[in-house]
Amino acid sequence: MRAGRKYTGAKYHSRRKKRLHELRGIQIKPILGEPRKKAIRVRGGIFKQKLLRTNIANVLSPKNHKMQKTEIKNVLETPQNIFFARQNILLKGSIIQTSKGKARITNRPTQEGYVNAILIEE
Repeated sequence: MRAGRKYTGAKYHSRRKKRLHELRGIQIKPILGEPRKKAIRVRGGIFKQKLLRTNIANVLSPKNHKMQKTEIKNVLETPQNIFFARQNILLKGSIIQTSKGKARITNRPTQEGYVNAILIEE
C-alpha cells in the first residue's frame, strides 16, 4: 500500500509533535568564496563550527606526506549531484582544482569547519 496509510486507505496521524532533540540540524552546503563560519550550539552546550564559504584547503601530497594550505580555484566534479559542481558546493568526495593540482575532499566540511583534501595523481 501507499506509505503513511493503513490497509483500508485511512491516514496515520502522529500522536505528538517532535521534541527539540528529535529535530534535524541545520543543513548547510558550503560554497566557494571568502572564508565564513558560523557557530551552532548542539547538545551538551558544545559549539560546532559550520562552514558557510571558503577558498582555502589543507592539501596532502601523497608523495612527500606534507600538508599545505592552498587556494581552491574551482569545483570540477561532485559524486552526490552533478549540479553541486556547477554551483561550486564543497562536499566530501568532491574533486576540486587547487593551485597544486586536482584534489579530492576527504572530510565533511559542513560538520568540521575546514576542508581537507588529498592530491590526485594523474
